[in-house]
Amino acid sequence: MSEFLQQLVNGVTWGSVYALIALGYTMVYGILKLINFAHGDIYMLGAFIGLYTSRWLRAGEEPSPVKAMLVLLTSMVVSALIGLVIERFAYKPVRRSPRLAALITAIGVSLLLENGGVLLFGPDPRFFPQLIPSHNVSLGLGVVISNQQIIVLAVSLGLMFLLRLLVTRTRVGKAMQAVSYDHTAAALMGIPVDRIITFTFMIGSSLAAAAGVLVALQSPRIDPYMGIMPGLKAFVAAVLGGIGNIPGAVVGGLVMGIAEVLVTGYISPTYRDAIAFVLLIVILLVRPAGIFGKSVAEKV
Repeated sequence: MSEFLQQLVNGVTWGSVYALIALGYTMVYGILKLINFAHGDIYMLGAFIGLYTSRWLRAGEEPSPVKAMLVLLTSMVVSALIGLVIERFAYKPVRRSPRLAALITAIGVSLLLENGGVLLFGPDPRFFPQLIPSHNVSLGLGVVISNQQIIVLAVSLGLMFLLRLLVTRTRVGKAMQAVSYDHTAAALMGIPVDRIITFTFMIGSSLAAAAGVLVALQSPRIDPYMGIMPGLKAFVAAVLGGIGNIPGAVVGGLVMGIAEVLVTGYISPTYRDAIAFVLLIVILLVRPAGIFGKSVAEKV
C-alpha cells in the first residue's frame, strides 16, 4: 500500500507539469483551432532561459527562494515574448489559410527551435544548478516527498488557479472566451481579436516555460531536444481531457502523469513513453472528444 501511495505522489507531481504544458495546447486550440507543435520547444527554451538566468544571478552558488523565484519569473516573461514573436511572424500570416498550412507551419517552427537550440546552446546536455537544496519530508505510511516536489506541486497549482481566475473573472478572460466562441462576433462587439490571440500565445508560452524550470529542479539534465517527448505527452493529455477545455487539460495532465509513473513502477520503464500513445488510442476509440469535451457536428 505504501508503495502505491508513493507512486501516486510521484505521479501527481509529474502530472502537474504535464498539465501546465497541456494548458498551452488547449488554450491555443480553443482560440485558433490550431495544434501548436512548437509548444514543447518553448518548454525547452524556458529551461535554458532559467539556466542562464540562474548563472547570472549566481543562484546555484548562493541558492535562495528569492533567486529561484526570479529565475522562474524571468523564464516565464522571456518565453512569453518569444511566444509573441512566434505568433506574429509565423502563425498570424497563415491564420486565414487552410488548416494544413498552419499545421505545417507549426511543425516548421518546432524544427526551427530545436535545431536553433542546438546551434545556440550546443548539442551536449547542460546541467541545471540546484536552486533549492533538496531534502525529504515524510508523509507517514512510508510515503516520502521531497521539498522540490512540494514546490513543483505548489507552483503548478498556483499557476493553474491564477489562470482560472484570469479566464473567468477578468475582462481579458471573458474576451478570450468570446474569441474562442466566434472570431467575427467578437470583433463586431469591439473585442481586439488579434491582441487576444497574441495574449493567449504569451500566456501559454509562459506556462510551458514554468514547467521547464520546475522539471529542471528535479531532473537537472537539459538539452535542445528535451521538449519533444513531454510536448507530445502534454498534447495527449490535452486530447485526453478534451482539447479546448481548460479543466480537462489539468485532469488529462494528472491522469497522464499517474499512468506513466504506475507503468514505470509496476510494469517496466521501457513502456513509460508508450503509455501516452496507448491512452491516446483508447480515448480516440472510446470518447474522441475527450473526458470533458463535447462532440460537435460539422457541416459538410
